Amino acid sequence: MRLSTATQALARAVILAGCALGAPASHAAPQPASPLPGRIEIHAVRSRTLTGEEFLRGGAAGREVLLGGELRLPVGPPAKVPVVVLVHGSGGIGAGADAWARALNEAGIGAFILDTFTGRGIVSTVENQEQLNSLAMMVDAYRALDLLASHPRVRADRIAVMGFSKGAVASVYSAVARFHAAYGGANRFAAHIGFYTPCNVAYDGDATVGPAPIRLFHGISDDYVSIAPCRDYVARLRQAGADATLTEYPDSQHSFDTPTSPPLVAVPKAQSTRNCRLKEGPDGAILNAGTGAAYSLKTDPCVAVGAHVGHNPETTAAARTAVVAFVQGVLLK
Repeated sequence: MRLSTATQALARAVILAGCALGAPASHAAPQPASPLPGRIEIHAVRSRTLTGEEFLRGGAAGREVLLGGELRLPVGPPAKVPVVVLVHGSGGIGAGADAWARALNEAGIGAFILDTFTGRGIVSTVENQEQLNSLAMMVDAYRALDLLASHPRVRADRIAVMGFSKGAVASVYSAVARFHAAYGGANRFAAHIGFYTPCNVAYDGDATVGPAPIRLFHGISDDYVSIAPCRDYVARLRQAGADATLTEYPDSQHSFDTPTSPPLVAVPKAQSTRNCRLKEGPDGAILNAGTGAAYSLKTDPCVAVGAHVGHNPETTAAARTAVVAFVQGVLLK
């Protein structure tokens, strides 16, 4: 994608203005922690779009796409800070991402809100998940990692990733050694965090992961994405020696940490694979683990339509405390 001369000139002017502002001086007095960012930058993220089969087979060129992301850096020193990449779910970027970015900034950690939809012309995949395979979002997350690792205000060895529902596939499974070897670069995520993660696909070698810790958070009442496969996956990870845990919250629906949501909202047209147990088959195909037949989101009888979401303030507060403590322990050490 080529930018017009006028657009390039404007971009250069914005960059120069940002350079003039500069990073805080090393001798500046520390400022109070704030949920508001000290600086906001908009970045282009060059990625590519793959189907699920292309991703699993490896080697496909895919289709180039230009995505965007918002980097929020915390107030005050130090000159270089850790960052958490936030990967949204099927509904796109909403209030949940903003709330998490504020919590991270207040903890002295940057947040990069990655938009995997707009550059692809997608508004929502709630009713049609075939618009973008969840695995393709992992490529986007890896490219965001590369971009941030080269940023002068970011600690390249202290970048974590946190995803939500569809985006949690990218955040959790980007720890898999096979996927990093195929699509990652010289950099690795320092931690992997998934909220209400779809864990119901068993990929070849998915228990062989890198050294970074993996943390999953899930509502027991979730009828959109079932918690049961995540229990099984975390057990397999731990058996393989990985540092992985699953925190379960009672009376918590899907998207329980979204502050703008009522306690319970029906989503009657939502596609849900909560009843599906799937596995990777030959040549990148996904099979129904129970029948061994080829899986199709459109025709497999395990696919349900209709689910619920809802905010739980108590478990949201508990999850924020747990995540902030975790990322501070990993990224600020």
